[in-house]
Amino acid sequence: MKQSVFDIVVVGGGHAGIEAALIGDHYKLKTLIVTMDPGALGRMSCNPAVGGLAKGQMVREIDVLGGQMGRLADRSGIQFKTLNKKKGRAVWSPRSQTDKRQYEKLVLNKIENSNITVLGGEVVSLTYNNGSVEGVTLRDETAVSSRAVIVTAGTFLSGVIHIGDRKINAGRMGEERSEGLTEHFCSEGFLSGRLKTGTPPRLIKDSIDWNKATPVFGDDNPLPFSYTTKEFSPPNIPCHTMESNSAAHDIIKENLYRSPMFSGDIGGTGPRYCPSIEDKIHRFSDRNSHLLFLEPEWLNSDQVYLNGFSTSLPEEIQVSSLRKIEGLKRVEFFRPGYAIEYDFFPPSQLKNTLESKNVNGLYFAGQMNGTSGYEEAAAQGLVCGINASLKILDKEPLILTRDSSYIGVMIDDLITKDTLEPYRMFTSRAEHRLTLRYSNTPERLLEKAKACGSIKDSLNRTLSEIVERKQKLIRGLGNSIKPKEISTLTTLRQSTPAKEVLKRGEVSIVDLPERFLTYKEKHPRWLVDDVVYDVESEIKYEGYIKRSLVEIESMKKSEGVVLAQNKDYASIPGLSSEAVEKLSKIKPENLGQAMRISGIKPSDISVLTISLRK
Repeated sequence: MKQSVFDIVVVGGGHAGIEAALIGDHYKLKTLIVTMDPGALGRMSCNPAVGGLAKGQMVREIDVLGGQMGRLADRSGIQFKTLNKKKGRAVWSPRSQTDKRQYEKLVLNKIENSNITVLGGEVVSLTYNNGSVEGVTLRDETAVSSRAVIVTAGTFLSGVIHIGDRKINAGRMGEERSEGLTEHFCSEGFLSGRLKTGTPPRLIKDSIDWNKATPVFGDDNPLPFSYTTKEFSPPNIPCHTMESNSAAHDIIKENLYRSPMFSGDIGGTGPRYCPSIEDKIHRFSDRNSHLLFLEPEWLNSDQVYLNGFSTSLPEEIQVSSLRKIEGLKRVEFFRPGYAIEYDFFPPSQLKNTLESKNVNGLYFAGQMNGTSGYEEAAAQGLVCGINASLKILDKEPLILTRDSSYIGVMIDDLITKDTLEPYRMFTSRAEHRLTLRYSNTPERLLEKAKACGSIKDSLNRTLSEIVERKQKLIRGLGNSIKPKEISTLTTLRQSTPAKEVLKRGEVSIVDLPERFLTYKEKHPRWLVDDVVYDVESEIKYEGYIKRSLVEIESMKKSEGVVLAQNKDYASIPGLSSEAVEKLSKIKPENLGQAMRISGIKPSDISVLTISLRK
């Protein structure tokens, strides 16, 4: 039997796995990635995009905490667009269309130029010693010792692909599934469940009538994700849109019984916010059309991703329904759409560091925690990698709270709420989204990144300067403007502090005299705009922000009340039976977490609070 020794073993090489491994390497820890296909590291198995609503904010947060997704997306993006621009800046979200192949090449290059070891193989079990992880064992009986294990198995755990009544045992199309690891964890007392996700067909580009499609371009002045990006001039390659129609819908309706979601062949719960086309047509039967997005998979791609048409119907039904749509009458497939069913582990079994509550040094990240999306996975992988590294180095962990970041919102939701369907991040999930703008990420997370040592000195300097310059701009707005200095405001009768002038709805920060806009030298255009407009947001929303900060302080007080992990909730008189059950199962780390558990009533919190005073 072969033996190897590492500090960190990362199981899986998807977006969670590579972030975990690369940050472990940053801490100069001996790191191993075990993956079934070393050539598929960082593969975009679904849509060719990074970012989006709330997801773009998370990519920014990943960047400020030392992660790689934003940097990789900036270098592989073929179109960039900021979403939600018709709404307030609090919910503006950057997104990029991405060259999948280039992204994957960049990941492989990152790994090759690190000290990370990559081993092709399948982990089937872990070894333990006195409640702590000790290593992993592969199917070929290779034993690897380690001080921490981060499991990022994606959809590979007992994965089953469904295309109509056809079933394929696979983790992704054309890739073997992982068997045995679920059974191993269950034998160690972990609870598991079953979820489902899906993907649309990939179309042959030349089989599409592009004259019937509407081109959609990105922004003329695009916004990158990473604060490390200096030169940024991506191509603005268009996506296209089409609409389905009643004829296509009729074919799908007639064959709903052949969809495994409707026939009962799939037991796992699918994502509510990314439904299949058959689900859309069933749920919204009054709709005669649905918008479809035709997205290039890479630069000059001959393959097109049909966003909005995720399906598990038989391939012939997929083809015949799409051929009823103008522009797709001759469409041909590279690959049909399919659903995939897989095992996951309810994340209420984890601490807010994403470490197991039962096994020291064991971390879970990504889809096996019940999430959906590259960005959600990458964020979890990064947090796991940072915390595993800090634990090995005997340092304080990184704790991201709901008020600090979208990542913190996600982690808190995962560990306090029952995950009954794939979790996807949205701005609506963040009650403090006004203070979680993509443009103020450095202010929110820089000190945390510095404290845990997850960023390089060069990024620290850049982010520190951004924070400093922003504060300088705000201080400068305390100076007064004379009426004749601002032509856009005819009602100004006397000298007034610029800050008060800027609060008026008809005034933008760029309308102010040049002397107030001091943040211009030596910085990229996008970064200047980012800082300037974030200052404007902070001034205009000042009253709402103050109100939010009061709520945050109240929340922090409750989170400062620590709850013992061995607390006997059944012995507390007055707690409802549901509260006893939920608190005993989830074992919240503090009173704030307890308050956010589904099914816990205010009366239960009152009883719990009183018991803590005794």
